[in-house]
Amino acid sequence: MPPTDASAEADAGTVPELDTSLGTAIGTGAVPSSSSGVSSDNEDTMDLRLPDEFIALFAEEPGMRGASGGDRQVTTEQACDTPDGDDLLDRIADWGVTSTPAGAFRLVPVRVENDLPLITRWMNDPAVTAFWELAGPETVTEEHLRGQLEGDGRSVPCLGVLEGTPMSYWEIYRADLGLLARHYPARPHDTGIHLLVGGVANRGRGLGTTLLRAVADLVLDKRPSCARVVAEPDLRNTPSVSAFLSAGFRFSAEVDLPDKRAALMIRDRALHDLLQRRHM
Repeated sequence: MPPTDASAEADAGTVPELDTSLGTAIGTGAVPSSSSGVSSDNEDTMDLRLPDEFIALFAEEPGMRGASGGDRQVTTEQACDTPDGDDLLDRIADWGVTSTPAGAFRLVPVRVENDLPLITRWMNDPAVTAFWELAGPETVTEEHLRGQLEGDGRSVPCLGVLEGTPMSYWEIYRADLGLLARHYPARPHDTGIHLLVGGVANRGRGLGTTLLRAVADLVLDKRPSCARVVAEPDLRNTPSVSAFLSAGFRFSAEVDLPDKRAALMIRDRALHDLLQRRHM
């Protein structure tokens, strides 16, 4: 399961204090059949949980590692055309450019024929392989990408383009319609993000935090039905967890996913709206 954000890193010396529980649950584990993996004293346990029968309709994800699935062979454009004329993620291709402290940034949906060599190279970086588990020839990465692009549109793989240069890989996905929803109190339209900063030169200087904040804001701006942006980095990936915290996400719970023990990170619309008001 690649949602581990292997290269999202915060600035040294600016990382918030981690909850002490983060340091005691390292590694991966199978999902307990009788537990959601969410602590009983967490405020999110009061949320309405979607019925298992409903989640099961959306959680079949062949060929995917925690993003989205579906066996229909359709193009990206077709995947975006649902019966109501909209798509599950509000047309990411139309979200446009957002301004960040690092420069102009936009998400561009992946085109396998053009982008496969670059993404494959990033996936074979030794710093990445331990978390994303997609090392190998181009066919490995291609299978992962096509599993999303030829699915029902609940997960969209994107390149992050900063000042005109592709420099990161993203997956924007409907957390409430996938595997993750089985392991936390999902709310309708919860939107998840995975991040991989591709180039070594872009890591370790706070760029991951900057982009995570920008993309979380972009999701909330462009998806008015979404009240929360969520993520589930591997607990072993301390730089990634720290980057999410620095980007305004809060640690909600530890969750046991099939391939890892993860930190459930949540960024609420309330924080987004508060920050917007302060900048007006």
